Amino acid sequence: MLEELPKSYLGELPRSIIEEVEEVAKERRLSEEKKERLIEEVKKSYLKGKFEPGETVGIIAAQSISEPATQMTMRTYHFAGSAGIKVTYGLPRLIEIFDAKREPETPVMTIFLKKRFNSRKRAKKIAEEIVEKKIFDVIRRISMNLSEGSIEIEPLNPKRIGTIIKAIKEKMRDITVRVKAKKVIIIPKGKVSIGELRKIRERIIETRVSGISGIASVVIRMEGEEWIINTIGSNLEEVLKIEEVDETRTITNNIHEMARVFGIEAARNLIINEALKTLQEQGLDVDIRHVMLVGDIMTVSGSIKPIGRYGVAGAKTSILARAAFEETIKHLVRASVRNEVDNFQGIFENVMVGQVIPSGTGMFDLVAKFEE
Repeated sequence: MLEELPKSYLGELPRSIIEEVEEVAKERRLSEEKKERLIEEVKKSYLKGKFEPGETVGIIAAQSISEPATQMTMRTYHFAGSAGIKVTYGLPRLIEIFDAKREPETPVMTIFLKKRFNSRKRAKKIAEEIVEKKIFDVIRRISMNLSEGSIEIEPLNPKRIGTIIKAIKEKMRDITVRVKAKKVIIIPKGKVSIGELRKIRERIIETRVSGISGIASVVIRMEGEEWIINTIGSNLEEVLKIEEVDETRTITNNIHEMARVFGIEAARNLIINEALKTLQEQGLDVDIRHVMLVGDIMTVSGSIKPIGRYGVAGAKTSILARAAFEETIKHLVRASVRNEVDNFQGIFENVMVGQVIPSGTGMFDLVAKFEE
């Protein structure tokens, strides 16, 4: 079958791509004319995607991302959902991604539900269940009784007294808890100062009563025919334990959390998607392959490394390349103390000393045999 195709196609496209085109044409029952047109389009895309051996793809990727990024506005927030949740976007978010920040400024989760549970009622119920409620959210007032050295809590709903007591006992040990006239009285064991009593009060206020730790607020929205829950705050591990949640699509914008729960490949995909989304949000068109290369470099070691002195740039084998980036004196002194050698195998170090770079035609030596 492949032999029937024009030889020009077979020469310009790999056999695997031609076979794939054939399968698609057969599946869709394309006419010869449409198949020719499809092959032409595939050929264009393939040739556009090719690069020459020895091409400096790293520098081109850096330039292709950095140049549009200089045009990014400092619009740092994007309002998501009808409730107007503020999400960090623009240049600060791009820096967050490439610096592989441990905790994003605004951690966000997108929770998808399984098909059989996809309804507004179920989404609302789950949203109410996962929002973290602290003691501060369920009480009318909290006061310190200095004469007795105790803390008094007046709940909004007397029915929640049991829940409040259970939460306090789980978090704190050296205390006695009792109920008096629909109030919860907390008495620390032993004598405590006013300062210590104030610290205990702060700890009580911050104690979680219900919901999932870290999830501050939620927004329910409909996308197509699906109900989706967006959260401010992230706790992927706990959310995935909920039966109704679709674990195959639920994601967080926290790269390190994604790597911990789903693995390094998922973190790589998140880096690529988040960087592209941030650029596109600003109307900047960057080819996905440049961002993919950055994602690969950041995750190739099996853990997430930032692009910077403590990550990818700081781990280069070349002393001069490291010194050219940041902390010049530190790298040169350390190299001299350790008796390190630079083999001039990269681009930066060869440019610095005025040698031909190992790229393009500079990658190859020409060997000629002349007749005597």
